Amino acid sequence: MISKHTHLWPGVPLALGSAILFGASAPLSKLLMGSIDPWLLAGILYVGAGLGLAVVHWGRRLIGLPNVEAPLQRADLPWLAFVVLFGGMLGPLFLMLGLSHTSASSGSLLLNLEGLATMGIAWLVFRENVDRRLLVGAGAILAGAVLLTWNGEALRLDAGSLFIAAACLSWGIDNNLTRKLSSADPVQIAMIKGVFAGTSNLVLALGLGASLPNAGLFGAGALVGFLGVGVSLVMFMLGLRHLGTARTGAYFSLAPFIGAVLAVMIFGEHVTFQLIAAGVLMAIGLWLHLAERHDHEHEHEMLEHEHSHVHDEHHQHSHDGPVSEPHSHWHRHQPLRHKHPHYPDLHHRHSHD
Repeated sequence: MISKHTHLWPGVPLALGSAILFGASAPLSKLLMGSIDPWLLAGILYVGAGLGLAVVHWGRRLIGLPNVEAPLQRADLPWLAFVVLFGGMLGPLFLMLGLSHTSASSGSLLLNLEGLATMGIAWLVFRENVDRRLLVGAGAILAGAVLLTWNGEALRLDAGSLFIAAACLSWGIDNNLTRKLSSADPVQIAMIKGVFAGTSNLVLALGLGASLPNAGLFGAGALVGFLGVGVSLVMFMLGLRHLGTARTGAYFSLAPFIGAVLAVMIFGEHVTFQLIAAGVLMAIGLWLHLAERHDHEHEHEMLEHEHSHVHDEHHQHSHDGPVSEPHSHWHRHQPLRHKHPHYPDLHHRHSHD
């Protein structure tokens, strides 16, 4: 168990929780795929995520629960538009085009490029700190995912492969741009993304001849989408807030292994050498990440922003009257120089040579 007094809390549990929920959605979706068109199911999953989070978003206000998260600002809207475009529309579209032109084995292998794209963009474009231990750990997790999804056939690089690679690049861009929004309300953002992406996929699938399933199957798909896409995305965004993009993306790469373990439990599939070896590789990668300690003297420049926070070493400001913890308001950080273990979170976005 991770102590609440370390720099691993709560980012690591959030990132792992996101991977568990998303990984579980794969075998659960497979149960529904025999009765629902795959493209239509993708739309139902995202619509379920959007509508479920809408109930959470508006419901907490109706029952009087305070919203401790910072609302979206006008300056966030361009980033949100790009997140919906790359993550909710282009990614699924490229994936569907790719899967229609390549083998399932090649498609599964190439989907592991998402974690690589996420980390590469965070490291090379946004200059996020990525040290040797993190690279080796992420490599072990990625190797486990590749081993898990490889069925012994050679990887075919055809037009379908290029589309799937484009889907992974789109999601890598989406993950990095989502970090720009990680200080805002993750439920509101995931709700908007789910509604827009889900509606787009539903319209496209129905336009291509798919038929709506009965209410029971639609509801089951929507529930899987709410948990496996919606709640998972909220936890992923909260993980970004505490860990940065590269580390959150690496933890999220555990999802295929989680899905495979659940498939063994749900469908009674055999425990293979592939599954055991992939688990060992991913366990090594996970240990390397948990054992990472990024610690150096660093300087915080003056910063003004709004986000959910508690009064810790980075938030030493006064209030007029009592406040609850956590709470959200616009606040100013005075310049500060200190040393402590940290990740590239909201307050530690300095680059390294």
